Amino acid sequence: MPLSSEDLLAVARNYWPSTRDSYLKQEVSPELQRLHTLWERELPKLDQWWTLLEELEKTLPGFKLSDATATRDACFRCVAWPPDTSSHPTSRWVAVGCLSILTPVAFVYGVQLEYCGTERVSQKASFGPLPPETGRAVDIMTRKLESSFGATTLPRELAQLRVPLFVEFKEPPETMLLHALFTSSPESIP
Repeated sequence: MPLSSEDLLAVARNYWPSTRDSYLKQEVSPELQRLHTLWERELPKLDQWWTLLEELEKTLPGFKLSDATATRDACFRCVAWPPDTSSHPTSRWVAVGCLSILTPVAFVYGVQLEYCGTERVSQKASFGPLPPETGRAVDIMTRKLESSFGATTLPRELAQLRVPLFVEFKEPPETMLLHALFTSSPESIP
């Protein structure tokens, strides 16, 4: 499937409102109702998703894989935690893999976690180059998402494209295609 910004935005518009009013009404907007209906159809894929997580854990020795899927988002999502080499890290990177339920696209990125003692004090998503240990996991996760689900990886330029949609707590001009196709909170992981 060719990935054009126009085609991807057209898909996203089916599931996310273009005005804030949709969130202010008591009834669910037609776009959000379509997203809920789509999730009902996609939930049976959870077994295939969990199989992918098991395969990734075998392919990434030492890493722990966890599911981070939330049905308020538009994707299945997982986190690859690298081996913990320090009893009290001050900073740690994880790889996050997403598979959109709206269209067959995937996206994998990193999240930097900052700690003060054992308490996590901040987390920040990064779509650029990552440390080698996380970058390797991103490459493996990307290939597995593509081969297991027939997805195409969304290029970073398209992921960061600003779109005129309201996705959860994101609103124009901050809303990116990444938010609409995957998650409004890419930095948030359990």
